[in-house]
Amino acid sequence: MWLYLVALVGLWTLLRLIRERQVVSHLQDKHVFITGCDSGFGNLLARQLDRRGMRVLAACLTEKGAEELRNKTSDRLETVILDVTKTESIVAATQWVKERVGNRGLWGLVNNAGISIPSGLNEWLNKEDFATILNVNLLGLIEVTLSMLSLVRKARGRVVNVSSIMGRVSFSGGGYCISKYGVEAFSDSLRRELSYFGVKVAIIEPGFFQTAISSSERHSSISQMLWDRASSEVKEIYDEKFLSSYLTGLKLLDKLCNKDLSLVTDCMEHALTSRHPRTRYSAGWDAKLFFIPVSYLPTCLADVILFWTSTKPEKAL
Repeated sequence: MWLYLVALVGLWTLLRLIRERQVVSHLQDKHVFITGCDSGFGNLLARQLDRRGMRVLAACLTEKGAEELRNKTSDRLETVILDVTKTESIVAATQWVKERVGNRGLWGLVNNAGISIPSGLNEWLNKEDFATILNVNLLGLIEVTLSMLSLVRKARGRVVNVSSIMGRVSFSGGGYCISKYGVEAFSDSLRRELSYFGVKVAIIEPGFFQTAISSSERHSSISQMLWDRASSEVKEIYDEKFLSSYLTGLKLLDKLCNKDLSLVTDCMEHALTSRHPRTRYSAGWDAKLFFIPVSYLPTCLADVILFWTSTKPEKAL
C-alpha cells in the first residue's frame, strides 16, 4: 500500500518537473515590461532577463535609478520613468510600450512596484496612511494592468503580480497587508477572465527578503513618528515601554530577511518563460515552512501563534 503511494507521488513529482522545465520558444523576440526597477526584485529581474536575451522594458521611478540600471545591462534594455500613482504617467508609459512592441504585443507584464511604509499598529495610523500604500501597491497595480491588458492579450502573454506572504497572513496593521490581500483577489479574478484568451496570470508570494521595503531602520523611524503624533489616549494604552519593545522587534527584521533576492526573481522568470507556469509561487523558507502552513490553520490556532510572536501592551485585558 505505502509502496504504491510513494511510487505514485514520485511519478507525479517527476512528471511535474518535466512539465515545468518546458520553455516557451523565441524568448529573444519577447518584450517584458517591469515596474519598480530602481532597486530590489525589479532591478534584479530586469538584469536577469536581459542576460537571457529578452527585450526588457524597465519602468523606474527616478532617472537616477534608470541610468544606473542601463549602465549594468545591454543596449536591448530600455527604461521609462513611471509613477504608478499618476494616471498621466501610466498613459504615457503605455504609449511608450505600444510603440516598441508593435503588432507583436507585450509578452510579459510584471507588476513589481511597491512600498511598505507608513506601517504600524492600526490605531497609530490615519486614512491617508492607508491610502499612501494602497495607491501604489493595489490601485497602481490595477491601473497599470488595465492600461496594458490589450497589449498582453495580443501576445497571449503573461501577467505576473508581486504579492507577499502577507497576502495570506495579516501579520501587521496598516495598508501593506490589505494591499497584498487585494493583489491576490484581483489576480485570481483576472486569471479566470483572461484564461479564455490564452493569457496566464501568476502570483509571486515572497517571504521576508532584504530590500528597501523591509529596512528595519526606515520602519523604526516611521513607527516612532507615528507614535509621536498619536493621541494622548493611544499613548496611554501603548506606552513608552511598549514602544521600546515594539521598536526592538522591528530591529530584528534585517536578521530575519533573506539576502538572496534571486529566489524571488527566479520565480518571476519561470512565470514568464515556462510553457506551464504555476498559479502561485512562494519564495523563501519562511514562506514555505511557516506562513503558508499558518494560513491554512484554523483561525484560533493561527491567532495563538501570532499572539505568541507579537509585542503585547501591558494594559491589555
